[in-house]
Formats: sequence, structure tokens, C-alpha cells
Amino acid sequence: MTSTDTFKPSSPRSCLAIVLAAGEGTRMKSAKPKVLHQVANRSMLGHVLAALTTAGATSTAVVIGPDREDVAKEVQKDRPDAWIFVQKDRLGTAHAVLTAREALEQPVDDVIVAFGDTPLILPETFAKLRAPLAEGAAVVAMGFEAKDPTGYGRFITSGDQLLAIREHKDASEAERAITLCNGGLMAIRGDVALTLLDRVENTNVKGEYYLTDIVEIARHLGHRTAIAVVSEEEVHGVNDRAQLAAAERIIQERLRHEVMASGVTLVAPETVFLSHDTRLGQDVVVEPHVVFGPGVVVEAGAVIHSFSHLEGAHIAAGAGVGPFARLRPGASVGPRAKVGNFVEIKNTELGAGAKVSHLTYLGDASVGAEANIGAGTITCNYDGFGKYRTEIGEGAFIGSNSSLVAPVTIGKGAFVGSGSVITESIPADALGLGRGRQTVKEGWAIAFREKAQAAKRK
Repeated sequence: MTSTDTFKPSSPRSCLAIVLAAGEGTRMKSAKPKVLHQVANRSMLGHVLAALTTAGATSTAVVIGPDREDVAKEVQKDRPDAWIFVQKDRLGTAHAVLTAREALEQPVDDVIVAFGDTPLILPETFAKLRAPLAEGAAVVAMGFEAKDPTGYGRFITSGDQLLAIREHKDASEAERAITLCNGGLMAIRGDVALTLLDRVENTNVKGEYYLTDIVEIARHLGHRTAIAVVSEEEVHGVNDRAQLAAAERIIQERLRHEVMASGVTLVAPETVFLSHDTRLGQDVVVEPHVVFGPGVVVEAGAVIHSFSHLEGAHIAAGAGVGPFARLRPGASVGPRAKVGNFVEIKNTELGAGAKVSHLTYLGDASVGAEANIGAGTITCNYDGFGKYRTEIGEGAFIGSNSSLVAPVTIGKGAFVGSGSVITESIPADALGLGRGRQTVKEGWAIAFREKAQAAKRK
């Protein structure tokens, strides 16, 4: 559960969200665009789009760089109805926003300008940013008190009035002493947005069109401006791998707090890593050093033991997983079922009360209720070209160190003898054996040792 699940917007006003996502992120040292790097198994851009949608954005426009079909695909995955605009020349933030002119020309009450590399912004913060617009403000800027303001734009204020935002490179020494800094995000009243943006000029050190200049422009035209102050943590942008790791740390702390507040026990919270979409039911216990990949649901009362890795899996109430278990996409563990140490399961359903206690691989299979799978069992599900299924009936018993060569069916209540290679289906309540007959040679070991010792002496 995350804040995007629990926050409910209350404003009836229409809102266009413009997300700037054209940056290449050269400091990331990556072939992947910066906004597609992930935090809690969701791209940074995905986090921003989800928060905006939850906060009540009624339409969305995303500005991307040239030849970035990968970014466009990510947008369409989360917001298939979004506008996508390409910024061919990077001439500043106001220029980037105006790339979405077609969207800005549509009638809308509010416009939010957000950034694709700020994944920690909460939906309620976007709502806070919009609120002064409903009270008559033309521009609202998000600010924060910076521990170290170096590099940030400064808020120039008079009392509680925002007069201007001065970029660090253009600020005087006195202005650089200000600690109330620009968090980047802005909200603009829809009926004046294009008027303000079209008046921005590039008379500054960098020769760029700064979005922040609309504050002074708005005041010059007689409009009121406002500030929405948030924590520095929330406006944390990501420009390199160290900042990406810091964002991961922050969001993991949030996710851990949320699941514990909902009735989940994390024995050692700092060692558990959650995905943005992890769902843990009441009275679930998660032991140390567990990693949840995307798409995991754990129902009430289940226990996830230490050093387990889960992805795309569903664990029913009262089940136990691990320690040292790996559940891959399509794994479904039934009520009170047990998945033990060094067990890997993929695209397999375990019935209620089934036991797979140790050293086993089950892929593309179904296991009936109360069945028991012995140590060292594997389903041989792949022949290099296709995948095949194994069906194991209710109450079946698979002896240790058995190989089940799919496609094959083990009937209800059937037994498979230990060490068997099963290539043909076994009927219900039958015994299947697929191994060579044991031969015993009396005294063989004595003769062998004598021969070996004689050879060693020579």
C-alpha cells in the first residue's frame, strides 16, 4: 500500500499536468534515459504520473526528448490518454513547457508543471500546490528550506508574498544567503498560463527561457503569487546514481512505515525491500532480508522467512515461504501451504496445505491440496523450444530426488518412488517407479580396496 492508494482528491477543478521528461541525465552514466531508472520497481516517471493522477489531474502532457520511444512507451503504459510532445531544442524550462502548447490551449482551471526525475512528490503535495489557485493566485511555486542552498533558485519574498525566483547563477551575494529555495514544481491558473509563458525572455547568464520568470511577470501584470512550502526530502531530484540510491532509501522507509502501520510485522524493517505495489495483509510476518519484486500479494497471517525473494507471486492466508525461497512470476501458494528452503517456483499453483519443503524446482505445474513434494524434486518443463506442464493431484506424494518430465500427470493420491525419472502419467492411487533395479555384490568392497592398495604401493 502506498500514499497513491490512500489519498483522495477533493478539488472539482480541472487540471492539466505537464511533466518535463526530456533530460538525458548524462550524470547517470547510462544508455537509459534518466526518468526510466527505477525506484521501488517503478520508473521515476511512473511515480510522478501515478501521484499526479491520484492528485486529480484530469489530463496529462509529457515532454520528451527526440528519438525517445522508450520514454513514450512508459508514458502510454501508465497514461494511455496522455499527450506526448517532443522537445527538439533544450532552451530552458519555460521553452519545455511551451512545447506542450497544444495542451495548454485547451480550457482548464489549473496547470501543474512537474518533473519526471522527482519521484518522491506525494499526491497531497500536488493538491497543496494547486489549492491557492482556487483562492485567486495566478502562480504558485513550491519551495523548501534548504540545508545547503547552493545551486538552487532562491525565493525573493516580501513578508508572505513571493516577488521573484532568482536562479543561483544570477543571484547576488545577499540573495544567495536565502535558504528558502525553489523546489521546481509550479502551478499556474489555466486562463493566464499561456499569457505568462509567452512573455518569458532569455536575458540571463545561460541564455535560457526560465519557467521561474513567470512569477515576476505575473506580479507585473497585477496577479497574485503564492508559495507552497514542503520538506526538502520531497523535492529530492535525481541526477546521478548516488541520488537514485538516496531516493530508494527514502521511499523504502515510507513503504515500510505504511505496511507496519497497516498491521504487518517487519522483524528487521531496514533489511526488507518492498516494491511500490507490494500488498501485505494483516498479521503477515516478514523476517529479515526479504526482497519483494513487483506484483506480490501476501494474504493475512502468512509468514515470509528470511532471505527469500518474491516477484509476481500470490501467497494465500496462513502460508509459509522460506527461508531462502525464490518465487517467480506466476507462483501461487495456497492457504497453509509450505514452501521451504532452497525452493524455486515459477508459474505454478500450490493447493491448500501442499508442502514443498526443500531443494526443489517447480515450473509450469499445478500441485493439488495436501500433496507432498520431496527434496530434490524437479519438473522438467523445458526442452529448449517449448514449455510443458506437470499436473500433480491432491494428496500425491513425490519421493525425493525425482524428475517429472513434462507433460505428465501424477494422479490424486499417487506415489512416486524416490529417485525416479517419470516420463509417463501415473493414475490415481498408483505407485510410479522410474529407476534401475538395485544390485548387491557381497564382498565387492574388500576386493576393491585390496586391489587399489596394491596399485598404490607399486
